Amino acid sequence: MTVSAPLLVEGLRTLAPSYKGILCDVWGVLHNGVSAFEGAHKALKAFREEAGGKVVLITNAPRPAKQVGEMLAALGVPEGTYDDIVTSGDVTREILVAQGKKTLPHIGPHRDQPLYHGLEATFTTNDEEAEGISCTGLEDDEVETPDDYRDRLQKLAERGLPMICANPDIVVERGERLIWCAGALARLYEDLGGEVAILGKPHAPIYDAAMKRLATLAGEDVAKEDVLAIGDGLPTDIRGAVSQDLDVLFITAGIHASDFGPSDAPDEHLIRRRLAEEGLRARAALPRLWW
Repeated sequence: MTVSAPLLVEGLRTLAPSYKGILCDVWGVLHNGVSAFEGAHKALKAFREEAGGKVVLITNAPRPAKQVGEMLAALGVPEGTYDDIVTSGDVTREILVAQGKKTLPHIGPHRDQPLYHGLEATFTTNDEEAEGISCTGLEDDEVETPDDYRDRLQKLAERGLPMICANPDIVVERGERLIWCAGALARLYEDLGGEVAILGKPHAPIYDAAMKRLATLAGEDVAKEDVLAIGDGLPTDIRGAVSQDLDVLFITAGIHASDFGPSDAPDEHLIRRRLAEEGLRARAALPRLWW
């Protein structure tokens, strides 16, 4: 009888010798929106300093990498934690630049405005003028739900306007709560018959950009078998990495924590069963990222 290797491992140090690079999720792995996870940033720093690897943070944040870096610093994540950042916002900007002078409503909070700085597009508060839609999230994710946007999205969908979704996440952690993200609005828009372009995880463009960044940092192409993806979201981080043939370290105490028993001592059987149900796989799992 073949016995499977344990899925739950002692720490990143047990995996590190097998990899030259890491693509690491941010929200849910490095922080919870309120405070940084000290063990996580220490683990990535150790991978860089002790294993000699490169770390690219890969996030569905609908903002430029510079702004994400500033947010991480404010949360207490040291600069030595990572080498570079690739965001869904960066990839979205490339598409918006290519579209040129379109008139778009922005659905999302004011804090995401840096995404649009320097673009030729015109942003309007009048949906009747819209030639497309740019969505970065709910305008007030503390109180609103996707259903609050149903009537507005229905009217936009009936006009056949394409939506660019800059953050495919459905929910993320904020402290001890889960809050709705742009991906939830994109899902509703599709349900209403609308057309959606999603550029972050689990889709290929953000991985292509991240792998190119790794190659630049390493000074040579890095084979996929030499890269470990780390994340907590099954529909985004894990599905995206699996679709790119990358090995995965699944962080179980993130948005799916309640599915696996005690968050600090998850049940390996429940983890394996959920991965199988989703048609996914993981090289290893940890409750939280640590060395």
